[in-house]
Amino acid sequence: MTTHSPNRIAKEQRVTTFDEAIKDSGLIVVAHQLGLNADQTRNLRVEMFKNNVGFKVEKNKLVKHAIKGTKFAGLEKFLTGPTALAFSKDPIAAAKSAVEFAKKNDKLKIVGGIMGDQILEAAQITALASLPSLDQLRGRLCGLLQAPATKIAGILQAPAGQLARVLSARGRQEA
Repeated sequence: MTTHSPNRIAKEQRVTTFDEAIKDSGLIVVAHQLGLNADQTRNLRVEMFKNNVGFKVEKNKLVKHAIKGTKFAGLEKFLTGPTALAFSKDPIAAAKSAVEFAKKNDKLKIVGGIMGDQILEAAQITALASLPSLDQLRGRLCGLLQAPATKIAGILQAPAGQLARVLSARGRQEA
């Protein structure tokens, strides 16, 4: 019978928790966080949370263990130094949140990421961040779908309005 040390059990739990957190991610952004103080880290976490983006600072060895054999295994090449991971179901949200914070704070440096099984370099993450989010795209799509309906309703109402004006003018002529 093999017994595991409490430390090993805790590490296995952290790996499982991390694995659960990232499994449905559309994008995982890897960044180096070089000297963020407590307030900066809290501000980063608050921004990420507002945008439905998860944020983890975890030991590279544990992350490598968690992603081994998964579609995220390609991230391993970015896991060096003080690493932080931003992840979300909406690929644009994680990219936007990380890139926006990195623009304001040079202590967070985007190094790469993965979307599905596609490895992305830092420049690709930055380009992805410039795209509209899923919610923004949905809003635009709804606007586009509603616009033709509004135009059709206006066109259909116009002849009735014209007919009413003609009848009104005709009535004034007879009176």
